[in-house]
Amino acid sequence: MNKPLILVVEDDNSVKNLIATTLKAHDYRYITAPNGNTAILEASSHNPDIVLLDLGLPDMDGVDVIKKIRTWSNMPIIVISARSEDTDKIDALDAGADDYLTKPFSVEELLARLRVTQRRLSMMQNESHTESSVFTNGKLRVDYAADCAYLNDKELHLTPIEYKLLCLLSKNVGKVLTHTFITQSIWGSWENDVASLRVFMATLRKKLEKEPDSPQYIQTHIGVGYRMMKVE
Repeated sequence: MNKPLILVVEDDNSVKNLIATTLKAHDYRYITAPNGNTAILEASSHNPDIVLLDLGLPDMDGVDVIKKIRTWSNMPIIVISARSEDTDKIDALDAGADDYLTKPFSVEELLARLRVTQRRLSMMQNESHTESSVFTNGKLRVDYAADCAYLNDKELHLTPIEYKLLCLLSKNVGKVLTHTFITQSIWGSWENDVASLRVFMATLRKKLEKEPDSPQYIQTHIGVGYRMMKVE
């Protein structure tokens, strides 16, 4: 079984090399980003399992990176920072960080934090498997076990891609999913598929929305992606 993919966001080469060497020695997969903008791009493109994030980045504050990622993903974020004041920790955790490790840190402590986060990820995945196999949102119902979707108790005749899109959006209801995340999940890549995504999303909307120009279920975030809205 593959180890989680770790995104290391760090502009200090010595610290980055220490973390990278540690991850490599323990068979973790990892990618790196030297600044906030690259981190956001890598997070949306590769959908890492865990993010190790420095706060003192050259182009933006790490707290802002957390806030950006939290607009579309709940991926675990462990802050690794020289800032040791309680207010700094609270700001990061309030923004959505899952853990906070203060520099200088020991390799053993970093690995322990990663193990704890992995256990939490595993528990979340197990809980999701035991949840109800039927998703209901307003008049929309998706039966994951039967691979069927219904609107107003009438079965929707969806293509395989349309159904996969509907499932992905419904399993992340309320979250903005970026184009890159969706295309990677549906087609296994994040390049050259945005035009195809728009076409499939348009056909899905025609079947799902009474008025596609005034969508009730799927909201477009121009230049970013799509979100399924919670309907009463």
